[in-house]
Amino acid sequence: MRKLAFVLLPEFSHLGIAASIEPLFIANWLAQEALFEWKLVSLDGKPVRASNRMMIPVDGDLAAAESAKTVFVLASFEPAHSSRELQRWLKRRARFGTELVGIENGSFVLAEAGLLDGHGVAVHWDNLLGFREHYPRTRPLSHLYARSADRISCAGASAILDLMVAWIGWRGESGLAAEVAEHLLLGRLRSPDTEQRAPDANPGPEEDGAVTRAEALMREHVDEPLSCGEIARRVGLSLRQMERRFRQSMQCSVLERYRLIRMTKAHQLLQQTALSVTDVAFSCGFSSPEYFCRLYRVMFDCSPSKDRRQSTTAPVLRQRPRPRAGRPRRAADPSQRTR
Repeated sequence: MRKLAFVLLPEFSHLGIAASIEPLFIANWLAQEALFEWKLVSLDGKPVRASNRMMIPVDGDLAAAESAKTVFVLASFEPAHSSRELQRWLKRRARFGTELVGIENGSFVLAEAGLLDGHGVAVHWDNLLGFREHYPRTRPLSHLYARSADRISCAGASAILDLMVAWIGWRGESGLAAEVAEHLLLGRLRSPDTEQRAPDANPGPEEDGAVTRAEALMREHVDEPLSCGEIARRVGLSLRQMERRFRQSMQCSVLERYRLIRMTKAHQLLQQTALSVTDVAFSCGFSSPEYFCRLYRVMFDCSPSKDRRQSTTAPVLRQRPRPRAGRPRRAADPSQRTR
């Protein structure tokens, strides 16, 4: 029997713990013996509130996890909740050869303790930018999950099921792992290096290749934006043609889509790093911090200086533009004049 512990930090994903434990339960049920035993623990032994506001009871504090051979750290929003006490405890477990697993932003906790230096780390795409900024000694990956010696990381969400089935197989139970996957209706398991947001290799007829190429150019030129006219030229269209295709495919203008891509990066930098508002503005191609702040208020109903925490109550950036009253005029941002 292998003993495991799941360290739950405030605002962790409830889906995360369910996806982690259910494959273990199914494995024990199929084997008709306790192959895996687990405990849920918190820093103080008290119930922990998940991001969906459910209070989850635990089996004790960190002391209850001392005998665990594998420790999973689960965090989602506000991983800064991790304490020096937890970091010291994780370092001690590492010295004793404990296998350490970061689920979603649990990897931030392991990295903060210096336990992922030199390791490949699977990070959720929405947190990849901040992770790179904070932990340059790691190798952040946009993969579903990663295994590097006795360090494992997972981007979270549905990828947790892929990881847990694979993990059961790594324990010498490959046949059992396949059965668990069947009971979970997983079908063909995804490999760990599967890209989280891989583009469709065979886009359907409804997808516009020119729009896809234009978006790729936008993402490559966030800090020094191209004009919309230059983007159209590079994809082989007139500006009028490209505008029409964006309206048909994205239900927005070229400028609106480009602005959203740049603001997505700004939103991530503000919430996930300590960069100043001015530095964030310049990093996202806004030569005028004042204009950037005005635009940010229009999109989020708050100033950038007030959006510095990644929490459940923080502003959310949708991936498609939302028409809003008072949107700044197109020519207000000199870097985006379409010429």
